[in-house]
Amino acid sequence: MSSGSKNNHDSSYSSSEDYTETPEDRRRKKRNPRHPGSVGVKPQQQKKSPAVQATQSLQPNVPTPSTSGQILEERITLVVDNSRFVIDPTLFTAHPNTMLGRMFSSGINFMHPNERSEYEVAEGISASVFRIILDFYKHGVIRCPPTVPVQELREACDYLLVPFDATTVRCQNLRGFLHELSDEGARCQFEVFLEELILPLMVASAQRGDRECHVVVLLDDDVVDWDEEYPPQMGEEYFQTVSSTLLYRFFKYIENRDVAKQVLKDRGLKKIRLGIEGYPTHKEKVKKRPGGRAEVIYNYVQRPFIHMSWEKEEAKSRHVDFQCVKSKSVTNLAEATADPMIELDAG
Repeated sequence: MSSGSKNNHDSSYSSSEDYTETPEDRRRKKRNPRHPGSVGVKPQQQKKSPAVQATQSLQPNVPTPSTSGQILEERITLVVDNSRFVIDPTLFTAHPNTMLGRMFSSGINFMHPNERSEYEVAEGISASVFRIILDFYKHGVIRCPPTVPVQELREACDYLLVPFDATTVRCQNLRGFLHELSDEGARCQFEVFLEELILPLMVASAQRGDRECHVVVLLDDDVVDWDEEYPPQMGEEYFQTVSSTLLYRFFKYIENRDVAKQVLKDRGLKKIRLGIEGYPTHKEKVKKRPGGRAEVIYNYVQRPFIHMSWEKEEAKSRHVDFQCVKSKSVTNLAEATADPMIELDAG
C-alpha cells in the first residue's frame, strides 16, 4: 500500500470519503505503472467532496468503531483512602458472597457515587491493603508483603467479607499469619464448647434463680472424692464443674482465654473472669486443733475456671435501702411505704 493510501485511511476520518483521481495522477501512473508513489515524488492530498466535508464538519471527531470504548464504559472507579482504582465490576460479581460482590451483583442502584461518578468504599482501609486484596478478585490469592501487618489485612478481609484462610492468603510472616488463623479457630471452637458444655450449666443456675455462674473445668480422668462430714471450704457459693480434657487444653493458652472472653462479651454476658485456680479433689488427712476442732487438708489441682453474670441490676443488688421503713413497730412493708393518713377536723 502506498504512503498516499495510508494518509487517506486515517482513523479520524469517516469511512464515507470520496477519492477523486486527477489528470496529474493519471500521467504519473503511465510513467511508472508499478510504483505510482515512487520515491522523491510527493503525493498530492486527495480532495474530499463537498458532501463528505459537510458530514465531517458536523462530526469532527468521530472515531472508528472499536471495543476499547465499550470496555472503558463498563469500568468503575473506586475511591479508597484518597486513591482511585479503575476496575471492571465483573471481578466483583464473580464473588457474590463478598461485600463488593453484593454491592455490584444486583446493580449499583443503592450505591451513591460522588460528583465525579466515583464510588467511595472500604472506609478505614488503607490503599495499600486494598490493593493487595484486589488480588483475590483477580487471581484468587492474596499475597501479603512484609510491609503490611497481618492483623490489618485480617481486619480488612473481615470488613470486606473476603475469606482469610490458608487457601486464599500467602504471608511471609508465618507467625502473624498462624496467630490470626488460631484466633479464628479458637473463636469457632469456643462457640461449640459454649453451646454444648457451658450453656447447660448456665441454664441450670438460672433455673435455681441465680444470675451468675462459676464453672471449673476438670480433666476427663479427674476423680473428686470429698468427705461428706468435712467438705472443703470453697470461695464461690455456687459453682459447677465440667469434665472435658479438650476444654482444659483450650484454656491452657492465654490467647484462647482472651478469645473466649470476647465471645462471651459479644453474647451479652458481664463480669467475665477466666483464669486458673486450685480445685480440691480428695481428702489427704485430718488434723485436730486445740479444743477438739478438726482441720481437713485436701489435695488441690490447678484447673481453669470461667465466671460470668447476666444480672441486670448488679449495682442495686449490693445495696439495701432501709429508708422506706418509717417505724420499727410497722412490720408490713406495704403499709410502711404508703402515704400517711391525714385527719381533718370535723368542724
